[in-house]
Amino acid sequence: MSKRPKPPKANPAHSGDGQLRIIGGQWRSRQFNFPMAAGLRPTPNRVRETLFNWLAPYVEGAKVLDLFAGSGALFLEALSRGAGNALALDLNPAAIASLRGHLQTLKCDNGQLQQTDALLFLQTPSATPFDLVFLDPPFNQNLLLPACILLEQHGWLAADAWVYTESENSPSSLGMPGNWRLHREQKAGQVYYALWQRTGAA
Repeated sequence: MSKRPKPPKANPAHSGDGQLRIIGGQWRSRQFNFPMAAGLRPTPNRVRETLFNWLAPYVEGAKVLDLFAGSGALFLEALSRGAGNALALDLNPAAIASLRGHLQTLKCDNGQLQQTDALLFLQTPSATPFDLVFLDPPFNQNLLLPACILLEQHGWLAADAWVYTESENSPSSLGMPGNWRLHREQKAGQVYYALWQRTGAA
């Protein structure tokens, strides 16, 4: 007598949610779920901790822009550590809805969200410049350098702004604006992490 085939087991690796933990600041250790999406690459906790150690003197009171928010880990971490206000962009409506829920849970009123294309958004001149910008776009879509150029061209950056990038190529090969000085860099797996400081007009 032949055995009936067993039903396939559910694969937990394909669940619809990931989880992030805020590392420091007023919301330290708070955990949140976020919707997984194609190309989403949340900044690992260890890298995020290193980045905010680098930025420690500059986050409090800063005006922050997160252009490819994804999970929102960098956006929420900056707000937790005292950023004056922060704006996060993402094309994915589920990501924006999730982040809106997190802000409500945290009773945070100085975080703003927009569901929009970052490059289109940057083509409009900025009313007020940002002190700190996070740039970790999906890889292999030619998004990083165009975003950097638009930040410079349309007045999005304060004179001494800090810009954090994640890329699949080494920072020295990216062709960044000439007035951006590479301050720190690190590599984890196949991803390069870099912190740049703007030093004036390009």
